[in-house]
Amino acid sequence: MLPLQNFLDYICQNSLFDPDQRILLAVSGGKDSVVMAHFFKEAGFKFGIAHCNFGLRDEESQRDERFVSSLAVQLEVPLYVTHFATKAYAAEHKVSTQMAARDLRYHWFEEIRQQESYAYIAVAHHQDDAIETVLLNLVRGTGIAGLHGILPKRDYLIRPLLFLSRAGIDEAVQENNYDFVEDSSNSSTAYARNKLRLGVIPLLKEINPNLEQTFEHNILRFAQTEIVLQQTVARIRTEICAERREGIYFSLEKIKALHPQQLLLFELLKTYNFTEAVVEDILNSLEKQSGTSFYSSSHRLTVDRDELILTVAGKEEIYTNKVIHLSDTEIPFGSQIFSITYSDEPAFENNPQKAFIDADQLIFPLIVRTWQDGDRFMPIGMRNYKKLSDFFIDQKIPLPQKDSIPILINGNGDVVWVAGLRQDNRYKVTATTKKVAIFEQKLN
Repeated sequence: MLPLQNFLDYICQNSLFDPDQRILLAVSGGKDSVVMAHFFKEAGFKFGIAHCNFGLRDEESQRDERFVSSLAVQLEVPLYVTHFATKAYAAEHKVSTQMAARDLRYHWFEEIRQQESYAYIAVAHHQDDAIETVLLNLVRGTGIAGLHGILPKRDYLIRPLLFLSRAGIDEAVQENNYDFVEDSSNSSTAYARNKLRLGVIPLLKEINPNLEQTFEHNILRFAQTEIVLQQTVARIRTEICAERREGIYFSLEKIKALHPQQLLLFELLKTYNFTEAVVEDILNSLEKQSGTSFYSSSHRLTVDRDELILTVAGKEEIYTNKVIHLSDTEIPFGSQIFSITYSDEPAFENNPQKAFIDADQLIFPLIVRTWQDGDRFMPIGMRNYKKLSDFFIDQKIPLPQKDSIPILINGNGDVVWVAGLRQDNRYKVTATTKKVAIFEQKLN
């Protein structure tokens, strides 16, 4: 007899699905997935079977497909089968065959789930699989999320057999005389998981015969600990981060006060694909000169004077130099547009998005570009030159933002206007100005 009540209790306790929902079962034909299919049939649930033929074991792969097809007929449920060119996919995407198979099957399962209106995808992981996953994560290095291993439910994926050990599955197969197919690769020690299964875990069971139950309790504690950590990190995020137009800003003062610092900063940044090694480098740079940038696969983090500034890497606008001719009335620059008009009457507004320039002092063509090292100008109201780098510091301009500020350059190389911030004193409108050139900065 199947331990059906234990199966039903586990589904209820973990809120895996509602009894009236349709579930798509991933069935390979091995013991685990066969037992799962029989559990669903005995419970009277509505389900279908999905089988992947990865084409990796020649006739054995064809045998598995035939077996699963006959099982679906026996259980009187819908069957979905697909074939993958797994090795070709692995070569194209430069991943292992195992990773290729994983990517292909889960992507296809989700397609079927949506197309055929199934509520969840069920896979037949059991307690021993959970132990193997935790041990693999520990050996390879892991955060707290890796310590809980396989969870009963994640998004549209459920694992209704995690209450059963491998021995329990073997017992169910023997008692009920279930047919199944054996994957010959399961006995190969070429795979790390198999090395644990065949060599390490039997030794651990000699030390602790109740290893499955012990790990079940440990995994539950680790999962609960992760929830507490996530709640703590969510609270810290509201205290330490501020979203602005240019990106996300992290207070350096509050980062330095974190404890434990590396763990909490990693949890704050891992969403943006930063590794623990990079987080360690970031922390080591906090007392050094600002301006250092660190990169993940998707983001850039810049250490500024009082903040860490997070922006999307590779998404920065490309600002190419733009030439302004005397006849031009509009010039695009990144996500902005500069309009140019002229007035024969003296004019001036206290508007940082506009510059009012003595037109007779302009030497065309002009150039709009971003700042360069060594740029200097004479800010309006001053009689001495100031480096743009120092000016940006005085204005507290964030490092990523200064690289996108347009600079209007006269034909003689002078900085005429730091757009949105300050004009040059040498080109201001005076009582002797006969013609005013009005430059206005607008969003495109």
